[in-house]
Parts: sequence; C-alpha cells; structure tokens
Amino acid sequence: MDRKTKRLLMLVVFCSLSGVILGGTTSWAESTMCLEAKTVTSDCLTQDPIQKTIQGMSTGLVAGAGAAFGVAWQLRQQD
Repeated sequence: MDRKTKRLLMLVVFCSLSGVILGGTTSWAESTMCLEAKTVTSDCLTQDPIQKTIQGMSTGLVAGAGAAFGVAWQLRQQD
C-alpha cells in the first residue's frame, strides 16, 4: 500500500469515527432533552433512545466518510 492510500484510509477512518461519536452524542442528547421537556410529545414516548442513538451514529458515519472522500477528491483535483 502506498503512502497516499494509507493517508486516505486514515482520513476516512478518523472522519468516520468523529462522525459516529458526534452523531451518537447529538442523538442521545436530543432524546434526553425531549424526555425532560415540560410537555412531552407522543413522538418522544414512542422512540427508543438507543435506537435513535444508533441511527445518529450511522448518519454520522456516512457524513464523516463522505466528508473525507470529498476532501480527498478536492485535493486530488488540485494536484
């Protein structure tokens, strides 16, 4: 594996991991705030916080990987 491929792989992994952490944290916080609101909606009561967190993590994973590939593509175009 050449150096550029390793760097791209590291970029994708780190961006994806950051996206998973941020997406999961945001979804978990949103679920908690929803349940602690003065008026709790039926939407809050029917959603499983763990499922919502996993959904946020998967969205973060895709967003992070997409951002990494976007940056790599842009850098490739500049070369």
